[in-house]
Amino acid sequence: MKKQDKLVRGILGDGRARLFVLRTTDLVNEAQRRHDTYPVATAALGRTLTASLVLGAMLKGEESVTVQVKGDGILQGIVATADSRGHARGYVGNPHIHLPLNANGKLAVGEAVGQGMLFVIRDLGLRENYQGSVPLQTGEIAEDFAYYFAVSEQTPSVVSLGVLVNPDHSVQAAGGLVIQLLPGAETDDEFIAALEHTAAKMPAISGVFADDMTPEELAEEYLGSLGLKFISEGPVSYKCDCSQERFMKGLIALGEEELEDLIAQGETVETECRFCAERYYYPVHELEDVLRELRQSKERD
Repeated sequence: MKKQDKLVRGILGDGRARLFVLRTTDLVNEAQRRHDTYPVATAALGRTLTASLVLGAMLKGEESVTVQVKGDGILQGIVATADSRGHARGYVGNPHIHLPLNANGKLAVGEAVGQGMLFVIRDLGLRENYQGSVPLQTGEIAEDFAYYFAVSEQTPSVVSLGVLVNPDHSVQAAGGLVIQLLPGAETDDEFIAALEHTAAKMPAISGVFADDMTPEELAEEYLGSLGLKFISEGPVSYKCDCSQERFMKGLIALGEEELEDLIAQGETVETECRFCAERYYYPVHELEDVLRELRQSKERD
């Protein structure tokens, strides 16, 4: 049976830490397909999408989170968004980049990202969004999120993110693991030592999923000795909320003068969603109808 993308939540050490384990292979494959990313960009985007899903799992209801990785490298930044229902989407500034492998023989994500800042913006349905930010530590994404959790949220965390890319640019495996100490656990030296010892022995997360393990099997195999208890699980997927109607609202927002100019050009207007690369087309006659309705609405007002 084909393994499914999912996010599994658990508790370790009788409530001393919380655990998130994700398989995101299909999700990152969808991102790669939509944006035609080359391997380094695929790894960077896939890691960020996976981390954003963990942040999304900490939300509820209609809340959402946006992650921005603003580095000065040739990747030209990463943007990913996620919600509490396991949906994520994102893009990189430059999907078509080639770099030699780094000193460890791995994809040079850190070099591609460069130096800069990591921003986490939570939309909690309030008047203003909550934003946290930290300087990028390595650009490798996992280390940067571990630093973000420790500094911006005062939550010591183990973060492992991985994407294994095939020679044909498809994704063989992708996933992540996040362990966070819960309040009060900072003084339990024995548990922390056991957690650090276990984390140090864990293999690359992408390799584990390449071996066709499920998130539950991964957790049981490597973290079972820490008093593992599963809490919940749910599917994750690449999903964008763009639509023909939403982009039309954007065209309407341009105003009468801009719409008149588009109509005067006499050509179908093409728009493209930055997050999912879906394209929407608006023939001249539809633009004329919109302009007419806009004018009539103004006259009624």
